[in-house]
Amino acid sequence: MTSITSTFNRLQHSLEILFGRLASSPFSLKLLALPLLQRWAAYAGLFLLSQALVFGGLYLIFGRIVVIGFLASILAGLATGAGAFPALLCKHISTTLFNSLLGGAAGVMLAATAFSLIVPGMDFGNQVWPGYGIYVVSAGMLAGAICLHYVDHQLPHVRFASVPDTQLNSLKKVWLFIIAISIHNFPEGMSVGVSFGTEDMKNGIVLAIAIALQNIPEGLAVALPLIGLGYNRWRAVGIATLTGLVEPVGGLLGITMVTLFQPVLPIAMGFAAGAMLFVISEEIIPESHSKGRSRWATFALMAGFILMMVLDNLLN
Repeated sequence: MTSITSTFNRLQHSLEILFGRLASSPFSLKLLALPLLQRWAAYAGLFLLSQALVFGGLYLIFGRIVVIGFLASILAGLATGAGAFPALLCKHISTTLFNSLLGGAAGVMLAATAFSLIVPGMDFGNQVWPGYGIYVVSAGMLAGAICLHYVDHQLPHVRFASVPDTQLNSLKKVWLFIIAISIHNFPEGMSVGVSFGTEDMKNGIVLAIAIALQNIPEGLAVALPLIGLGYNRWRAVGIATLTGLVEPVGGLLGITMVTLFQPVLPIAMGFAAGAMLFVISEEIIPESHSKGRSRWATFALMAGFILMMVLDNLLN
């Protein structure tokens, strides 16, 4: 426990130094000196310029499909912020509702993993290595799960129920949980990018929708504890949104990798599927059953699975 606390303190100190340097830079000081309206106009202009440069560069280098996949991963990540918005109106929601949302998210992710990653991954694997697609995807799935297992052990994070309050204060528990959410958002974004890398828009859209639906209860799970600890409601929603914006990084990596190196596509799809299954089994399902009302979460999981199965069939 001491090592987790010390790692967290070092990370927090490094972030404080980084943000302090950014805030004290001459450019930042000039922006802060502007009137409020002009300052926000400058922020908006810088944001639009950065997006034009990013998307324009991606289009020129990689083509249209990479731009669409990156945009889809951004929208899926922003769903975390959308899910946090109810926290502006209330500090608490019922356990039954929250567990049901998590259960539904698990079902959605399970269906998306099966129908948008594993099945098409085997098809592409058979095209590259005839008759061996299932084995290639299986190897990728094991690699994805092992990678997430390693990351879980190396980076500091905890689950709410795992550490007594006497050993770790509530603020640190919440922030370590936020780190965990951010870690697991990376492979989710990667799965969206890899799916678009097949140039099958249907699979990419289905998976992006699935990740977006799954991110909604995650955003609420981040924002509500922060508000309970006294954070400003809008700031809590902003932090929740930022955890989801890890996904475009994974999305961009996934789609550019498989676009440049097509033979790695079935392995990458298996890797993303294994990482997703690890998150579902390790984090989402146990959390949905941790506070009682597990039967509601179970039926919600089935409903989420059926919803994505129907959506996949309609878009086929």
